[in-house]
Amino acid sequence: MEELEGIESLDPREYIIIKGARVHNLKNLSVALPRNKFIVITGLSGSGKSSLAFDTLYAEGQRMYVESLSSYARQFLGRMDKPDVDYIKGISPAIAIEQKVNIKNNRSTVGTSTEIYDYLKLLYARIGQTFSPVSGKQVRKDSVTDVVDFIFSLPESSRVMILAPLPLDRQRDLKRELELLLQKGYARIVVDEEVVFIEDALENNMPKPGKSIFILIDRAVVQPGDEDLQFRIADSVQTAFFEGHSECHVRVMPSAEGQSEKSEELNHVFSDRFELDGIVFEEPNVNFFSFNNSYGACPRCEGFGSVLGIDPDLVIPDKSLTVYEGAIAPWRSDKMNEEFQQPLIKNGIRFDFPIHRPYNELSEQEQQLLWTGNKYFRGLDAFFKHVEAQSYKIQYRVMMSRYRGRTVCPDCRGTRLRKDAGYVKINGVNIMDLVLKPITETLDFFENIQLTEHETRVAERLVLEITKRLSYLKRVGLGYLTLNRLSNTLSGGESQRINLATSLGSALVGSMYILDEPSIGLHPRDGEQLIGVLQSLQKLGNTVIVVEHDEKMMEIADQIIDIGPEAGTGGGNLMFQGTYPEILKDASTYTGKYLSGKMGVPVPDTRRKARNFIEITGARENNLKNVSVNFPLGVITVVTGVSGSGKSTLIKRILHPALQKHLGGHSDATGKFDKIGGATNKISHVEFVDQNPIGKSSRSNPVTYVKAYDAIRTLFADQPLAKARGFKPSHFSFNIEGGRCEVCQGEGQVKIEMQFMADIYLTCESCHGQKFKQDILDIKYQEKSIADVLDMTIADSITFFKDQPKVAEKLKPLDDVGLGYIRLGQSSNTLSGGEAQRVKLASFLTKGATTHNENILFIFDEPSTGLHFHDISKLLSAINALIDKGNSVVIIEHNMDIVKCADWIIDMGPEGGINGGYLLFEGTPEDMVKLDDNYTAQFLKEKL
Repeated sequence: MEELEGIESLDPREYIIIKGARVHNLKNLSVALPRNKFIVITGLSGSGKSSLAFDTLYAEGQRMYVESLSSYARQFLGRMDKPDVDYIKGISPAIAIEQKVNIKNNRSTVGTSTEIYDYLKLLYARIGQTFSPVSGKQVRKDSVTDVVDFIFSLPESSRVMILAPLPLDRQRDLKRELELLLQKGYARIVVDEEVVFIEDALENNMPKPGKSIFILIDRAVVQPGDEDLQFRIADSVQTAFFEGHSECHVRVMPSAEGQSEKSEELNHVFSDRFELDGIVFEEPNVNFFSFNNSYGACPRCEGFGSVLGIDPDLVIPDKSLTVYEGAIAPWRSDKMNEEFQQPLIKNGIRFDFPIHRPYNELSEQEQQLLWTGNKYFRGLDAFFKHVEAQSYKIQYRVMMSRYRGRTVCPDCRGTRLRKDAGYVKINGVNIMDLVLKPITETLDFFENIQLTEHETRVAERLVLEITKRLSYLKRVGLGYLTLNRLSNTLSGGESQRINLATSLGSALVGSMYILDEPSIGLHPRDGEQLIGVLQSLQKLGNTVIVVEHDEKMMEIADQIIDIGPEAGTGGGNLMFQGTYPEILKDASTYTGKYLSGKMGVPVPDTRRKARNFIEITGARENNLKNVSVNFPLGVITVVTGVSGSGKSTLIKRILHPALQKHLGGHSDATGKFDKIGGATNKISHVEFVDQNPIGKSSRSNPVTYVKAYDAIRTLFADQPLAKARGFKPSHFSFNIEGGRCEVCQGEGQVKIEMQFMADIYLTCESCHGQKFKQDILDIKYQEKSIADVLDMTIADSITFFKDQPKVAEKLKPLDDVGLGYIRLGQSSNTLSGGEAQRVKLASFLTKGATTHNENILFIFDEPSTGLHFHDISKLLSAINALIDKGNSVVIIEHNMDIVKCADWIIDMGPEGGINGGYLLFEGTPEDMVKLDDNYTAQFLKEKL
């Protein structure tokens, strides 16, 4: 089905029509995508799916949008090349949600990256009420309007005096103050209860020290509805606030009938200072709630959320020990034992403290008691104060440094905000509480928020935006995260779904959403929620195009487009377009064969038996609930569980760094756990094979990474013409001077700086993009120059170098892991995360995963990313090859085809976030499917 018949006659208002696409490996492909439908583009890895969706459709949508802008605006945007296509008609504005995970900023949080926190800051600044931490009363400041409203709320004909307290200046005596008041035009003061003329006071009767003195600003009789009086009183109140240094007193005089009230009961004090209980508070504004600026950041931790303090995990390193056995590390020396530990051991019985119970079995109050102490013994807090007091002695300074570590800042509780930001509340909840709650609870708060009429008018739009964005995060399966969670601690799948939720938060209509495998990192249970979100996006009136291999996505798609038949040069054709029931009957494509069951990933005949285990005890990082788990060696172990259940934390924050340090290597900070044990001596080192790029430079490529290029250069240097011209292997490198084209320095293209416009890259005129000088290109092996070889795909090059085992053996692992379609010279920075991960795997296979006397533990983070069913078989063969060489493999994975092929499964759950972090199961797949109330078991049953 290479050419769509009558494509020219279709209506661009109903179809997005692509005619003759030739980007990358696309073979003059023409296809019509129905508008406002849910479309899945599938096919083998490297068949041309992304070339069609992103490099053709999205690139043209973006380019046409940029072309519509003014030349001034275009200078700030990159220059966009027109994709190699005859034409695209009926294209909509395009939004791409790609898999970009690398967030290096250690200040970025879930709240800031989704922009929810920006709305929260604005909301708290606009309608937040400040409460005093002393009395719990609301802090208010009075305005002129408040005072005027009070006066006019009094009964008609009430007589009032507007007074300002006389602030005495230290530089001037009372006499000089009164003279100044006369000069300002004031005639009277009130001394205690008595009105006195200032002139009289100066001549005969100066007020005695200790008397309360007020300036009489104005007197009035309340007449409701008198506008002139209203203006006069407002003016007087303003003056009183100025003269009284932000204080104004309104004294209501007893009425003529001679009321018996005491006059002081009728004295009302107003202040336009924001203070209460002797504390002057800051008035909330947007910067007050911003931890990225010095005004709002917590001064103690400087806006980082953690401080250098006493780390409880260093003080009590082995939590399975009892106090009697020496659980408290600093109290193990003879001196400290006698002074601090013995009083606790001898007197523990007096306050019923269990000195023979392991620390991790003590109640929270009992653990806290070890820190605070009581009248019978001094606790750890007193101990460290004692050590600090002695810090002029070197041994005490050494001891202090041994137990220091990064701990959550006690002032801001890790939220990085200044402490007094917590005094501002809405419905009794401050912004710190809100960002530390799981998103589901934060959403409940906003759905049930109670606001006054005025607050509703101010905050309605903000609450709507916050609620909408929070509900999208919940719907894409991230309800267990908090808004305070750091972006760089999220797993790959979580980062991608945050990008998706952010895009959905500003959902447009009549657009084209192009998504790159949104199901990555999602347990099948959570995949169903995601499908619902994408369908709602389509129902709004958008065309949703998803590059995907997930079977459930294909089932609900309005259209499936299958690109193939093979990868690389063997792909780029339209193999199938139609519905899910139609593709099941189509036996010409790999997708059809796998979906219909004609082909499949076979279940292993036998499961390998583990002889040794690595044991992790008491893992408590993030949401892990004191988990103890065994990782078998010499087998494939898959760690699975719903999204947010604690898989990544267990492997990336505990197993990997703990093993690295145990084996004498360097690693990132290890999460909280008790100890690592078992057969750690049975492995020589640990390799974490993640999806980070293999090289950021445009010169790095897969062939240099697996060390195959050295053999290719040597081969060309051995050709007779090369020897005659005196060329060495280094002449065939585009990284160093010699054989490379010096005009473009081996890049193949030249950057031209366009001053105020975007830089443009043009093919080098000297080497025509071939990177080498002409006399190097003259050297041929089997009629191919070095540039021709770099332009071959891996699969083609293996055939080409079949007579050169040194080269072919190095290239074959790349083909074995399903990368036969990439070109030898393809730049590393153009590879996807999944491709980069498989290049790393190939490099280990190239080394023969080194020799048999090395036992490496390989950890893979979702290696099925970007893989079609057919490629998973290849990946599993490559992973099994590592095991056959005596290594061990641990895989974080949700793909059931990989889970069913594991020798051992570790399942975390039962839910995500606070309701996750428990070990639900460890054992074989056959034992797992016997479980009834387990999400993974339900989906695994379908595959076994």
